[in-house]
Amino acid sequence: MTAKFTPILLKGIQIYAEGQWIEDGYIKIKDQKIVELGPIKNLTFEEEEEWEALDIPSSYQAVPGFIDVHIHGANGADTMDATQEALDTMTQALPAEGTTSFLATTMTQEEKRIEEALLNAGHYIKKDQSPGKAEILGIHLEGPFVNKKKAGAQPIQHIVNPNLKLFKKWEDLANQSIKLVTLAPELPDGLELVSYLKTKEIIASIGHSDATFEEVIQAIDAGANHVTHLYNQMRSLHHREPGVVGAAFLREELKAELIVDGVHVHPEMVKLAYKQKGKKGIILITDAMRAKCLKNGHYDLGGQDVVVQDGRATLSDGTLAGSILKLGQGIKNIVAFTGCKLEEAVEMAAVNPAKQLKVFDRKGSISKGKDADIVILDENLDVYLTICRGKVAYAKGGKTK
Repeated sequence: MTAKFTPILLKGIQIYAEGQWIEDGYIKIKDQKIVELGPIKNLTFEEEEEWEALDIPSSYQAVPGFIDVHIHGANGADTMDATQEALDTMTQALPAEGTTSFLATTMTQEEKRIEEALLNAGHYIKKDQSPGKAEILGIHLEGPFVNKKKAGAQPIQHIVNPNLKLFKKWEDLANQSIKLVTLAPELPDGLELVSYLKTKEIIASIGHSDATFEEVIQAIDAGANHVTHLYNQMRSLHHREPGVVGAAFLREELKAELIVDGVHVHPEMVKLAYKQKGKKGIILITDAMRAKCLKNGHYDLGGQDVVVQDGRATLSDGTLAGSILKLGQGIKNIVAFTGCKLEEAVEMAAVNPAKQLKVFDRKGSISKGKDADIVILDENLDVYLTICRGKVAYAKGGKTK
C-alpha cells in the first residue's frame, strides 16, 4: 500500500535533469514520485493543492539519488549479520551520504552463513520497504566463487569453484533477489554460471579473478558485462598480458566499478580509468564495511579482525578489507582527481548503476514519473538533503525549513 505524505515542493534551485541543467527550477513531489519539474517561471498551483516548500539556497544543486551496487555495511551493521536490524541500520544510515538505494552485498563465508544472509536479505527486500530510507534493490553475491590467488579479504578457506546447483539453491533462498554476482570466470564451471546468469538477467561480474585477457573475452561472450572494483584483486595490466584490467579498458561491454577513496586506487589511476572508460563506463561504489560512520578501532569482516585507522581498513597482514568511503565523498573525489564535471560524476553514481540494474525506468535520474530519490548538494558538493521515495531521509543539521 502506497504511503501518503505531504507533497513536497523544491524551488529556486539548480536541477540536473536527464542530461541538462535547469538553472532556476522547481520539482513537485507527490505520492513518492516526481510529478512535475521545470523552470520556476512555469510553476503553477491548483487551488486545492497544499505543498510543503523546503527552504533551500538557490546555489544548491539537485541531483538524482546515488545507487551503491557494492556495499557490505555501515554504522556498525553488515549484510552478513543476517538480521533485520542490520539492514534497517544500513537503510537509515546511507541517505546521509546521498545513497538512496543499494545492493546488500555478501561475502565469502561458510555456506550456512551465506544462506542465512541471503534468506534475511531476500525477505527484507520483498516486504514493503518504507519511504524515508535507502531502498535495497537486491543482493550482490560477492564470492565464494572467486580465485584463491586473488582472495584479498575474502576468507580463503571458504572459497569454492563456481557451482550452478548451489547457486540455484541460493537464488530460491534469496527470493530471486540476487541481482549481481562477483565470480572468477576462469575457474572450472565459471563460464557455465556466467551463461546461466545471463539467462536470468543477473549481472555477471568479473572480480577476485586471475583471468587472462582471452579468458575475460570468453566470459564476455558468455554474458559477463561488469567488473568488480577495477584494479583491486584482479590480474593487472601487463604489456604481454592485458589481463582483466586491460580487458576492462578495451571492451565497452564491461562496466567497471571503482572505489574512489584515494586508498584503493591511486588518483592518477582513477584518472586513467576515467580517460579509458569515460563517464558511461564507470560505476562508483564504496565497497564499505561496518566501520563506515564509526571511529578508528577493531571491527569484524567475515569473521576476520579488521583494524580501521585514518581512512584505511586492513586485515592483520595489511590487506585492504573493504573501505569506509561514503559515496558522496566518492563523488567529490572523482571530480577532484579527474577534473570531470559534477554531472559526469552523477552519471557514474546514479545513471550507470540504474541502467545496469535495469531500473532506469524508475531510478537514476530526475524525471517526471520516476521515484522521488533526490540529493541536494551545497556549493562544496557536500550532501545537504536527501529525499528517498518522496520523504526526507536526511537533512544536514536536522533542518529542512
